[in-house]
Parts: sequence; C-alpha cells; structure tokens
Amino acid sequence: MSSPVAIPFNSFIKIDRRKKEAIYMQIVYQFINAVKSNLLEDDDRLPGSRKISEELQVHRKTIVAALSELQEQGWIETLPNIGSIVRNPELSPTQTNKAKTFQHPPEKAAFHFRKDFILDTPIEKIQENLYFTDGTPDYRIINSEELVRFYTSVIRRKKQSGPFLNTVDDNLLFRDQLSYYLNLTRGFHLSRDFLLPVAGSEQVHSILSRLLINTSDIVLVEELSYFLPNMIYSQAGAKMKTIPVDADGMNIDYIQNHYKPGEIRLVYINSTCQYPTTVRLSKKRKKQLLDLAEAYNFIVIEDDRDFEFSMIKNKKESLFRINGGNRIIYVGTFGRFLNPGFQMNFLIAPKDLLQEAAKYLNIFGKPDTMMEKALRELIHEGDIHRYQRKSRKVIAERKEMFSQLLSTHFKNNIVFTIPQAGLAFWIRFNTSFSLTQLQKKAGEKGLFIPSICLYQNRSITALRLGFAHFNQQEMEEAVKVLGEAYWEVVE
Repeated sequence: MSSPVAIPFNSFIKIDRRKKEAIYMQIVYQFINAVKSNLLEDDDRLPGSRKISEELQVHRKTIVAALSELQEQGWIETLPNIGSIVRNPELSPTQTNKAKTFQHPPEKAAFHFRKDFILDTPIEKIQENLYFTDGTPDYRIINSEELVRFYTSVIRRKKQSGPFLNTVDDNLLFRDQLSYYLNLTRGFHLSRDFLLPVAGSEQVHSILSRLLINTSDIVLVEELSYFLPNMIYSQAGAKMKTIPVDADGMNIDYIQNHYKPGEIRLVYINSTCQYPTTVRLSKKRKKQLLDLAEAYNFIVIEDDRDFEFSMIKNKKESLFRINGGNRIIYVGTFGRFLNPGFQMNFLIAPKDLLQEAAKYLNIFGKPDTMMEKALRELIHEGDIHRYQRKSRKVIAERKEMFSQLLSTHFKNNIVFTIPQAGLAFWIRFNTSFSLTQLQKKAGEKGLFIPSICLYQNRSITALRLGFAHFNQQEMEEAVKVLGEAYWEVVE
C-alpha cells in the first residue's frame, strides 16, 4: 500500500462558511469531485482525520463526519491497520484494473499520419564538453542578469494598461523603437508600418512560404546554402535549385544563362555573409541581381542575419538599402549577441504583405508583450549599443586568435580567409581525405564536430567552424585537438 496521498486537500476543497450547506457536506461533494477528475485516484491512501482537519482548519469531528458519509456512499474504504483509501464506485472492475497500471503509448502509432523527411533536422545532440558549431555567439559575454533586470522591471511596474494588457499599443511602441534602432545602425529610413517583429527564424520563413510559395515554384538558393529555409520552402512545395558561388558570391550570370523571364519565383540569398563559405556578394553582382529581378519579375529574400557581427562599416551595402524594398524582402535579427530569450527576428517588406503576414502570428505564436517591452527599454536606454560594442570587441579578438591558431596547427595545409562578417570560418583543405574519419578521431579525443560543419564532394574538402562561442582556453584546446586528429588521419 502506498504512502498517504501528497496532494494538499486545500487545493481542491474550498470551504465557504457563508453557505447554508453543512461544512462536512461541502467537503464530501468536493472530495467526490476530486475523485471524478482524477485529482485523487483509486487506491490512494488518505492521511488521518487529525491531519486533514489541521490542513482545512476545521474541527476534527467535521472530518470524521465527512469520511463517514463518503464511506457510506462507497467513495472511500477503511482497512484495519492501514487507514482510509480512495474508491471510485463509478469505475467498472475492468476500468479499475486498467487504472492501477500506468501504460505508455505504443512505440508505433496504430493510425496513419503524414511524415515529411524534408524537415529532418541535421542538428545533433552534443555530449562532449568541447565542441564546434557552425557559428554561434558566446552568451556568456553579456551577463544575463543585466538583461533580466529589464524584464523584471517591466513585470514589477504597477501601471499597466487596465485589467488587460494593451498588446496592440505595446507592439506599436516596440516597432517604433526597433525601426529607430535599425535606421540608426543600418542606414535605413523606415517607419514601423514596414516592419514586423517575429520571434523565431523558423517562423519568419514558415510565414513567407505560406505567403509566397505555390507547388512547383522555382526557388534559387546559393550552392551549399543554409539548411533551415531550404527545408521550409521545400516542404511548402517549391523546387529548390542551387546556383554556383565563387569569391564574389552567387553567380548571377549563371541565373541569366539557365533561366527565362517568369520562370523564377524567388531567390533566397545572404548577401553579407554567405552560408557556409562566408563570402560577400560583390557590388557588381548586387546590381546584376537587382536588375535581373526587375527584368525576370522575381522576388529576392535577403537574409541579413549576420549584420550585427559584421565588421563592414558601409551601411549601404545591403540589397534592401540599395533597392528600397521594391523587389526585396529583408529578413534580419535583433540582439543575436544576447541570451536567446532576448533575441528577435523581423521582416521588412511592403505594408500590405506584412499585414497579411501578421495574421499567421496567430498560428506560429503571438509576440511576448512583456519581452517586447523589455527590448523596447533596452533600446531606449541605450544599453543595446553598449552590449553590441562589447560583443564586437570580444568577437574581433577571438576571430584574430582563431586565425592564428589555425595557421599554427595546420600550417600550409589549409586555405581560409578571415571573414568580414559572421561567426564562422570557411576552411578548405589542400588535399582530400575523409572528414567523417576526422570527425570520429576528434570525437575519440573529446571534441565534437557536428555533421553540419562538414562539406565534402569531388571538388571540396572543407569545414565551416564557429569560433565565437569559445573563450581563449577552450579555443586553444579545441584547435589543438582538431590539429592532432587531422595529422593522425592524413599520415
């Protein structure tokens, strides 16, 4: 027999002394209700009458009377030397036996459901203490406690918008502050009407896929491009076509030579820091792409997620800044150097498209009003600029350190360029060898290299390795282990 039930009785029994109904009967009715709703289950053992009376703050005789009534009705059973246990007289014997044994769901469903292998994520679980990523920040740089104070100050504020939060006004105020910040940092001339904050990158692309993609639409992406939007647009029914990438970014001539006007629905591109090679689209090709978008009547989705980690000083380099949004839908992030809970994604596009996009927030998740207030204050108080300067300084130092360590441990066996933006290096090996063997050997030495960092085909043996999440000691150890694993594989 189990120990007495741990559920506090005052959580489901509320005594109202103003009622004419006897207190012991109030207890009886609410007890029965608790059994019917499974707050108390068959065979649960009850505490003694004294303990129940102390918890409910009623006389012990009242509890004894309630237990007696429950026993008469068959809702409890009193066993010698054990005490009172719960009985549900409404359960059949079969149901009672089933209720006593908890059953897990079957491993395989007995019914048909849709499976989509396009959405299988390549992200693996990290078990090692030392690991590479494809380019993520170090969230230890900005103290999370500093960020929490903005959030807690919003929650503690007594003056709220009446009994209900005025989410519409709060969202407009946040968009005002965010547009001001983007105008200041990215050289835009933007009002809030052309800006839609969205919580996650997955939500951004899911919304765009609903708005823009029909089955068999052709979507052009860069060769070896970022997996997340590719997955989402493919799942929406698009035909994904890859375009070669060289030192100047996406090859626009290739598009012109292989496609006709009207064939292309949209082009997805990261013009600042191509994934995974980190190359930047040249000025000549930016103009080519914009001219071709007009001539061929297609949309360009410009993903500028790495802007905040860019050392490029010219704010006029984005396609959106050049084109003014006539053909460009701009996708960006705010605060990627902050703790993930304080980050925000956003869309910049024509007003009518954003009005339609906003409807999908009811499906993909409405904004966190309190978080938007906290971020609004983060911008208004100017702390966001301080945090970004601090983050950029540390990233610049780590980027230089990573470059030196790679040169030291791999000598002339690799080729790389220090990226002007982003948080990862594109490292090409001069000779071909098995990257999976390198991954395995590094794992044996306690260093995890995710498969999304490995790029190998007939012409390429390369790694995309993030550096910014390491401190100095971690980085030195990780590159040292990687170098040791490399020499053991190739020798």
